[in-house]
Amino acid sequence: MLAVAFDWSFLSENADDLAEGLWRTLQVSAIGVLGAFLIGLVLGAARAHRVPVVSQLAAVYVEVIRNTPILVQIFFLFFGLPQLGIRLEAFTVAWLAVTIWGGAFNTENFRAGFEAVPGRYREAGLALGFGRVATFLNVTLPIGGRIALPSSINTYISVLKNTSLMYVISYPELTTTALQINALTLQTIETFTVLAVSYL
Repeated sequence: MLAVAFDWSFLSENADDLAEGLWRTLQVSAIGVLGAFLIGLVLGAARAHRVPVVSQLAAVYVEVIRNTPILVQIFFLFFGLPQLGIRLEAFTVAWLAVTIWGGAFNTENFRAGFEAVPGRYREAGLALGFGRVATFLNVTLPIGGRIALPSSINTYISVLKNTSLMYVISYPELTTTALQINALTLQTIETFTVLAVSYL
């Protein structure tokens, strides 16, 4: 019978490096979540209210991003843009990629939420003397935002998990850091157990 011994001193010996990787993951995730929220809010409202031009451009953005793998998007930003004379640091690519990806999904989350608000509520706001913007801010946004909340939270969770893909551009977030430690220590079970628990 094969006996396998696990050395959990791995965690204490590499705690500082893992903590730095986790901090970078949280930084990128925080920017990505905030960016995805703002993009989703603005473009979701534009799509729900059929704002000319903006609504059509938002639809193209959503279709392109939602129907291409985020890994391809990361490669395009990091390796493709330099061919056009645009060079971005790994950190910039990391937060920009998850922001663009999350924004596309959040656009649909908010669009669906805003469109689910009954028309009579908006009509009531207009009847009370609110303008279109005031009606949106005081009626559509509070109600539609709550409707969109569950799907938006799923998107934010995915934004955090997608930061793990930044290992392909060697950005030293949590997964990249863990892979580098594993390459030196060969403590594979310990490495990926700690990594999984950290994300969980």
